[in-house]
Amino acid sequence: MSISRNLQSAVLAAGLAASTAGSSAVAQTSAPEPVKNVVLVHGAWVDGSSWSKVIPLLEAKGLHVVSVQIPLTSLADDVAATNRALALIDAPVILVGHSYGGVVITQAGSDPKVKGLVYIAAFAPDAGESVFSLAKSSPVQPPALAQIVPDSTGFTKISKQGIDEDFAEELSTTDKAVLFATQVPASAPNALGAPVTEVAWKAKPSWTLITLNDRVLPFQAQQAMAQRSGAHVTSVGSSHLVILAHPKDVAEVIERAANGTK
Repeated sequence: MSISRNLQSAVLAAGLAASTAGSSAVAQTSAPEPVKNVVLVHGAWVDGSSWSKVIPLLEAKGLHVVSVQIPLTSLADDVAATNRALALIDAPVILVGHSYGGVVITQAGSDPKVKGLVYIAAFAPDAGESVFSLAKSSPVQPPALAQIVPDSTGFTKISKQGIDEDFAEELSTTDKAVLFATQVPASAPNALGAPVTEVAWKAKPSWTLITLNDRVLPFQAQQAMAQRSGAHVTSVGSSHLVILAHPKDVAEVIERAANGTK
């Protein structure tokens, strides 16, 4: 009888050990593999060089980085440019958008290679929403709205006052002058006013960096969109052009997304 009980105990112990080992193996295999490729999408009125301070920080961490030059002629054109960049990468990707770039990655992020989305002071629209519709529905109207200057063809720029006071107020006088001189016009009806039809954040994890002193996209609106998407949230006391003003904070959020961590 004693031998039988001892045998049962031994069998149970062996089974428990095997079960524990199996659970440990599952836990190890289910941990997300770090993603080594990052695709960056800029916002309105700037170009891909707006990521110039972030790119070296990411590459120093061993990440392969591509900054897309979206034309800002239409949402369809901007998504197509992003898709072309994704097509050249034969590996998993973290897709990152700043400002209007968040609209682009929301639409383009359905690509199966995209494993996560990062919104940097960015719009994260739901289906049928655009930059303009989200801005108009915000309870806090940003000062920068009054500084958007349209031309006769429907393209917009931001005024010198808007650059200096609402868009890049933390940057140096020289940097502001360069931004004003080199800004890329954005189509009001076809880019800023175009609604998304696909919403990648509904199916994929997302990370958000909220800029608390933002005069283009109020932090309250950023918080609401982040909560809706279930994003991992980080905040920084920054103006809208955080990618130039606080590149280290931006790079850290992207790195966490690449590692699949909060």
